[in-house]
Amino acid sequence: MVMRTYDGSAGDIDHGTIGSGYASYRRPDERIAHVIAEALGDARTVLNVGAGTGSYETEARTITAVEPSLAMRVQRPAQLATAIDAVAEALPFADGQFDAAMTLFSVHQWSDVEAGLREMRRVTHGPVVVLTCDPARVRDFWLYEYAPDVLETEARRYPPLDRLTATLGGSTTIQPVPIPLDCTDGFNEAYYGRPELLLDPAARQACSAWSFVDDRARQDFDTSLRRALGSGAWDEAFGHLRSRPTYSGSLVLLRTTP
Repeated sequence: MVMRTYDGSAGDIDHGTIGSGYASYRRPDERIAHVIAEALGDARTVLNVGAGTGSYETEARTITAVEPSLAMRVQRPAQLATAIDAVAEALPFADGQFDAAMTLFSVHQWSDVEAGLREMRRVTHGPVVVLTCDPARVRDFWLYEYAPDVLETEARRYPPLDRLTATLGGSTTIQPVPIPLDCTDGFNEAYYGRPELLLDPAARQACSAWSFVDDRARQDFDTSLRRALGSGAWDEAFGHLRSRPTYSGSLVLLRTTP
């Protein structure tokens, strides 16, 4: 049985506590959207599991959204379909009901990853698309020097890619997703060349891993990064990233077909 909070959140995050500004900072990026759209192909009916505020949903497809958190559901734009209150591990749909299914920045928060993926495979007769991060590469990001506990948390939470592929079965492709310098979707690596933006507490709150560290750790990060930016130490080590048009980090897209 999946445990849920008062807000309805399932898994390791209570979005009722941290999710109030999510829609403002986690806006879909059109270049990442293009990668997702290509993976979905010509699917017309698409299930979005852990749909959140509806990022990367499009009116060009018939989207069925599943989102357990009330705080996330109420932030969905009015033009999007109302999300169904359900969890990945127990999807209320018939076998093979959808052309395709996707889960974006969500699988690492589920209480039972295998159960959720098996359910997605059960209700989908076409591709299942997973946008996630490769935990083996999470620590390679410069943020590790300033907030190691945050990225250690992310590395623990994201399931290994072979675990995802083994559960879904079928034929699988995994492709790195380049992150644009002006990425509008504010996950940690989106700020690879704009470190000043991570000094905004609201921007950090939109990345769930920050909720696993305490106020002292967040303050230490703020102090150390401000000092490094002020002294020029950050730019000496990482300043080349300010002009790099894209960054190849841990973000990947997994696509599997039966």
